[in-house]
Amino acid sequence: MYKIAVLVSGGGTNLQAIIDRIADGTIPDTKISLVVSNRRSAYALERAASAGIPTSVIHPKKFETPALFGEALTRVIAESGAQLVVLAGCLMTIPPELIRAYPDRIINIHPSLIPSFCGKGYYGLTVHEKALERGVKVTGATVHIVDERLDHGPILLQKAVEVLPEDTPETLQLRVMQQAEWVLLPQAVRAFAQGRVTVKDGQAQICPEEAE
Repeated sequence: MYKIAVLVSGGGTNLQAIIDRIADGTIPDTKISLVVSNRRSAYALERAASAGIPTSVIHPKKFETPALFGEALTRVIAESGAQLVVLAGCLMTIPPELIRAYPDRIINIHPSLIPSFCGKGYYGLTVHEKALERGVKVTGATVHIVDERLDHGPILLQKAVEVLPEDTPETLQLRVMQQAEWVLLPQAVRAFAQGRVTVKDGQAQICPEEAE
């Protein structure tokens, strides 16, 4: 059984997409061993509890140094037996201790086509506000491998989403989630669980599934 840990900060819609795809067999032989949040009020924790998934709340400010926070976060994830760490709407800096412990085994979903509209300050509705301000005709979502630079690591999957003339940040955000985020993240988890992801020379690749 392949085990993953999911890090969340908010509502947890991407977490729910993974839960649903595990439940219906789209992601086979996989379980979420732990959901971790930096916010006790995150609704994602309720989603996890409803699915019978263990949860933990770890806030960086509760620790004297960033290194101690990194060690604590890494330890609780390792103790869960997770083989992959999934950032599913996680609004906190991922400590280098965790990145070193899980090299090329931490993935993030970002609501744009990286390298557009990413980096410091680009999260939540802000991403879609900036896309509309710029007047782009196409946006989307990206799953990438996490390294020590924000929204920087090797790109694993991307999916484009059309921007409509009448869009608001809210309608665009929902369409990107429905058409791209909730599709790509389960695809990425499935590929990892099946051992089909390779990372070499700064490039990430998903190998095709073998025909049954």
